[in-house]
Amino acid sequence: MPTKVILDVDTGTDDAVALMVAALSPDIELIGATTVNGNTAVHSCTENTLRVLDWIGLPQIPVHQGMTRPLARQQMTQLNPASRIHGDLLDLPPAATARIQPGHAVDWLIDTFLASDGDITLVPVGPLTNVATAIQKEPRILEKIPEIVIMGGAHDHGNSTASAEFNIWLDPEAARIVVNCGRPIRMVPLDATHRALVSLDDCRALRALGTPAAEAAARFVEKRIEGYDATQPMHRASAAPVHDALAVCAIIDSTVITTQFIPVDVETGGELSVGRTVCDFRFRSRKPPNVHFAMDADEPKFIRMLMETLGRTA
Repeated sequence: MPTKVILDVDTGTDDAVALMVAALSPDIELIGATTVNGNTAVHSCTENTLRVLDWIGLPQIPVHQGMTRPLARQQMTQLNPASRIHGDLLDLPPAATARIQPGHAVDWLIDTFLASDGDITLVPVGPLTNVATAIQKEPRILEKIPEIVIMGGAHDHGNSTASAEFNIWLDPEAARIVVNCGRPIRMVPLDATHRALVSLDDCRALRALGTPAAEAAARFVEKRIEGYDATQPMHRASAAPVHDALAVCAIIDSTVITTQFIPVDVETGGELSVGRTVCDFRFRSRKPPNVHFAMDADEPKFIRMLMETLGRTA
C-alpha cells in the first residue's frame, strides 16, 4: 500500500520537485500540502504550490496556507539567503484550476491527524512553524503521527550561517519543539543532500523524458545550479542539491540515505550558532537518541528515482 503523506512546504524550486515526486509516485498517497513562510512569503509559497499541482494535472490535491512568520522571532527577510536560489514565484503559469482550501493549515493538520488511523507520515521540508504550532495547540496529534521526516539541519556546515541550515535557522524555536516531540523522526540534512547532486547532464536527461513534471524539474534544477555555482559552489561544478526531493525519496526507498540514531537538539540562544542542529554522535549529553540523522546519500539511486517518478504523468 502507498504511504500516506502530508507535505509541509515553503515552495521554492526544491519543494516543487519534492511535490511532483510525492504526487506522482505510486508508492506515496499525497493527502495534501500545507504552506509556511520560508523561502519566500507564505502567499507566494502557496501560489507556487498551486502552480505545481496545476502543471502536473493534479489540482484536486488540497493546499492549505499556514503561518506567516516564525514563532518567536522577527521575520529575517533581509537576511534571507534563499532568494538567489528560488526567487518569489516559480516559472510556471499562474494556477488556473488548483485553489487554496478554506481553513488555516495548522487547524487542518490537527483535524486531519486526529481523524486519521495514525497512518499519515508528516514531511516538513520548510521551516517547522506550522508543525510546532499544531503540536502546541493540540498535543494529542502526536500519538497519531507515525513518523516525521524533516528536510533540514546540518552537522558539518550550514548554508544560512556558518552553523545553521536555512529551515532550522529561520525558526529555531519551532525546530526545537519538533525534534524533541517524542515521535520517530528522520532528518535529512545538508550532510546528506550535498552528497546527492543533480547535474546539468541530469537536467538534459529529465527534459528528454518529455513529461510536464520532468520538464519543470529540469527548469528548476538548472536555476538551482546557476544559483549554487554563483553563491555556494558544490564539490563539483554544474550540479546542485535538490534537498526536499531527497527527503521524499527517502520515504519511497529508505536506502537512498544512510542514517545514524543519535541525540539531536537545536540551538536557540547562541550568539554565533543560533539554529544549529547539535548532533551528539558520541553521546556526551547522556540523552537518549531521538533522531535518525542522515549523513550520506546514494546519488545514483536518487537520480534514478527522480527519472522514474518524474517520467510519469497524472
